[in-house]
Amino acid sequence: MKRSLIILYVLFLHLFFVAAEEGMLIPSVISAFESDMKAKGMKLNAKDIYDVNHSSLKDAIMHFGGGCTAEVVSSKGLLLTNHHCGYSQIQSHSSLEKDYLKFGFWAKDLKEELPNAGLTAARMVRIEDVTASVLFGVSASDDPLKRDAAVKKNIDQLIKDATNGTHYEAEVKPFNYGNDYYLIVKEVFKDVRLVGTPPNSIGKFGGDTDNWVWPRHTGDFSVFRIYAGADNKPAAYSEKNVPYSPVHFLPISFKDRKVGDFTMVYGFPGETEQHVVSGYLKFIMEKERPARIRMREKSLSVIDAAMRASDEVRIKYAAKQASIANAYKKWIGQVDGLKRVDAISIKLEREAKYLTMAATKTEWNTKYGSVIDQMNKHVEAGSKWEFEYAMGVEYLFVGPEYFKLARALDDLSKNAEALEKKGELKAAIDKLIKGAEGFFKNYDSGVDQRIFKLLTEEYLRQIDPTSLRTLNLEELSKIVYERSILTNKERYIAFLSKFKVSSVKKLQKDPGYKYFVDKFNRFRNEVGPNYAQFDDQLTAMLKNYVAGKYEMFPNDKHWADANSTLRITYGQLEGSAPADGMLYTEHTTLDGVIAKYNTGNADFELLPKMLEMHEKKDYGPYAQNGELWVCFTGSNHTTGGNSGSPVIDANGNLMGLNFDRTWESTMSDYMFDSDRCRNVVVDIRYVLWVMDRYSGAKHLVDEMVLVKDK
Repeated sequence: MKRSLIILYVLFLHLFFVAAEEGMLIPSVISAFESDMKAKGMKLNAKDIYDVNHSSLKDAIMHFGGGCTAEVVSSKGLLLTNHHCGYSQIQSHSSLEKDYLKFGFWAKDLKEELPNAGLTAARMVRIEDVTASVLFGVSASDDPLKRDAAVKKNIDQLIKDATNGTHYEAEVKPFNYGNDYYLIVKEVFKDVRLVGTPPNSIGKFGGDTDNWVWPRHTGDFSVFRIYAGADNKPAAYSEKNVPYSPVHFLPISFKDRKVGDFTMVYGFPGETEQHVVSGYLKFIMEKERPARIRMREKSLSVIDAAMRASDEVRIKYAAKQASIANAYKKWIGQVDGLKRVDAISIKLEREAKYLTMAATKTEWNTKYGSVIDQMNKHVEAGSKWEFEYAMGVEYLFVGPEYFKLARALDDLSKNAEALEKKGELKAAIDKLIKGAEGFFKNYDSGVDQRIFKLLTEEYLRQIDPTSLRTLNLEELSKIVYERSILTNKERYIAFLSKFKVSSVKKLQKDPGYKYFVDKFNRFRNEVGPNYAQFDDQLTAMLKNYVAGKYEMFPNDKHWADANSTLRITYGQLEGSAPADGMLYTEHTTLDGVIAKYNTGNADFELLPKMLEMHEKKDYGPYAQNGELWVCFTGSNHTTGGNSGSPVIDANGNLMGLNFDRTWESTMSDYMFDSDRCRNVVVDIRYVLWVMDRYSGAKHLVDEMVLVKDK
């Protein structure tokens, strides 16, 4: 009997596998996909999703902090996003006395909501195809510098016209490697306050163990609120600001879920690279990603041990550890997934198909017949600059933290004379001193020194192995961390407090600064320009390659790579079978949370209240058939930046918050596989249960509109 049920379930799942949809669609062209979306169960019309002249779903979607997505869920500007998207704000408000990371935080009223300097939430007002306007008067035969200048002039005029007389901001972004251009007009809110967060034992449940893994049981959400001026327009933080009254907010779906339910993800995916040539993908899989993984693995070995040993270090490094670990584990799964599907062979097959089609017409063969060979040869000759650039990013920007202060003083030293002439030197110094308070609040020199030693050795082994033979790394690290002004708060502030133009000479003798500048100058003056040239040339080839796809295969489904602009993906609530003998069901429950806790793994730590509530089955109205759903998976094509994106049902109601992909799905940045790729969602009913029953913040739930009968 059990075997028969399993067979039926697998067959049932298979019916939905074929429905998985690749692509991240530009909202302004969504009407072209309306019929297909309705065939998959959607009840909305295209104008319900995107409309410039009337309220639509797009008006509830916010670009959160420039790197994540959030959604408005009440008439008072209440904002939901992921816990990991708000993590740096949560961490910044935390201390040993107010450990919001460990115990959570919930404002009881508007007065208790916490401001966050620099945090923004942006609503897209409209998205418009302006390709013809951007390329007006521009010829492909023009000198590249002349062409770029003409394009820039046209873009500047479009932005000026779009924002003149308004409080809006705008940008024009290239799509399809410059074959298309879109104008994006946005309303940027600058007063976004922290309203609430669950403890790490919910919002970060599973830690690194579960990151990118299914089954997942993470309550990955946090709550913010947008504030505006009295006119409901964006305003800098002020106690006089009031909660924002949104153009649209999302009602909450309380309808029972089932396999096959329509799902739509609306958000700001960061970057995909679906068109890269086979030689480039081979470079990524076999060289670039493995080297970056090793760099982050070494940093994490230090940070993780230090966080386990000290609560003070745990609080200081929580956000930094999460950021480093996220990409580290993603890249491991990405490489594995691409290998499992033999992605390079698939690329070669697609390239052969492209060349075969190009050969069918003399015109096509002239324009597109050699572009693939050109790209592969270009990668073989110049990818070393991309590799060195990637290693430089990992070392100089993600590695030892004192490098951040070194970069700041490097800028100061180069501009000191000019700043003094303008009378602006003191202001620049005061700004650095103020920034030092925040930096050293979350800094431990012992941790940084251990990272410095490990990463310096690995970095030099990758790009300059001969230098390791003469370098006494132990002595160098001791000198830097015991003597440099950059590794100690008192030394750093004392130096800045007495800084004059003549102090630049003293700075140049500082061991920490001297070492950093030696490495950074090569990165900035040689590696950066060579990488930029390599990338620009490759982009030009990709532009031609993609144009060929559109022209030679007009009936294929084409979509522009993600570029941090507003996009829509649609699919269904469903599980998957990502590997032989492996079957992923479509949802998880609170029972699974407790089962993981019982393993004793520190990443599955729970506070006592969760155990008590599970024991009592205190689920209130948030359960489905006696179970409290925690997470579910869908066949939506997502990537970084989709974190916090709303997962919307067939009627336009909020089902949950997108926060991850399964490990097998991370390959979708380069290649989407409908059988394997699934996005991971925290069910909105679990989010509300945590707010209401677990945390006692029912007043926030009461702000929302709950829809139970659709």
